[in-house]
Amino acid sequence: MRLHLVGRVFGALVLAFVGWKLGAWLAPTTSVTEARLWLLGSIVGGFMVGAISGPFVIGKIGDAIRRQLNTISPQTLLAVIIGLFIALIVSALLVSPLSMLPKPYRSLVPIALTIFLSYIGIWIMIMRGKEFLQIFGVYSLDSPRASRRGSRMGGQAIIDTSAIIDGRIADIGQAGFIPGTLIIPRFVLKELQQVADSNDGVRRRRGRRGLEMLSKLQKEPGVPLQISDVEYNDVDGVDAKLVRLAKTLRCPIITNDFGLNRIAELEGVSVLNINELAAAVKPIVLPGEEIEIRIIQEGKEAGQGVGFLDDGTMVVVDGGKRHINSQAPVIITRVLQTAIGRMIFAQLKNGVHYEKVPKE
Repeated sequence: MRLHLVGRVFGALVLAFVGWKLGAWLAPTTSVTEARLWLLGSIVGGFMVGAISGPFVIGKIGDAIRRQLNTISPQTLLAVIIGLFIALIVSALLVSPLSMLPKPYRSLVPIALTIFLSYIGIWIMIMRGKEFLQIFGVYSLDSPRASRRGSRMGGQAIIDTSAIIDGRIADIGQAGFIPGTLIIPRFVLKELQQVADSNDGVRRRRGRRGLEMLSKLQKEPGVPLQISDVEYNDVDGVDAKLVRLAKTLRCPIITNDFGLNRIAELEGVSVLNINELAAAVKPIVLPGEEIEIRIIQEGKEAGQGVGFLDDGTMVVVDGGKRHINSQAPVIITRVLQTAIGRMIFAQLKNGVHYEKVPKE
């Protein structure tokens, strides 16, 4: 509302001034009364046009600036401000000698030079601003490996639709493993809403689960959320937009989508894969170790029984078929890493009583 009012007042004043100048230039010189009426009409017309169109124009400009600021990192924004400030100082120092030029150059050249130097200053700071900021200790340039490691440890992270639907991100956030602010792009929310409104029952449940996870994350005080309104109309596909945004913000993407993972790695974007995190924190068991496990079903081979660890890892027990629905001590014989995860083979510990567990 405040921006709307500012746009209306600013537009009315600017176009009233333009109408005054234009009316004074076009006013007839044959009659003073006609000239005054022409001038008054130009001012009133400009005022009304500015008051009507001002909020729309200022709103569009404000939205464009807001979108650009959402895609610019704080270091880049600081570099742009410094470059513009230096350019304005140089332009101010050149105003005095340039004022000695003949008309109309004494008025036009300083303006053109200020615009040119501002453009050059901003361009130089965007291209080489990191080096300048490094001199003052504002930005640190490390090796690519160190930069990637640093980006994983703090700052910001973008989350994609698959990670939201997965649901484990809420538990990860509660445990304090979210690296700084969690950025949720508006186009990801749009895709999540489309999944939640799908005609397919499975997709609809997944989408609604994702919306519930977002609501859970918003209530978590230790996980700051930020909705990004940035949009890339020249890019097709949510994955491509995520990669573009991650490269712009220089932050990792949180996902468990294999395709997005590979695309991001090819583009040089860091990825925090939830599946890799889950695999990394699984408990380690070694051959010869003794554990207790509940055998719940038959295995593929004759006499085998199958149970699962707390993290879902399958344990195949030789001779465990006759102890289904029992809590049995077993000895690990082999640990096999497959493409879909770990598989553990074990054998029953001889001479042990197995407590029968009632079926649930």
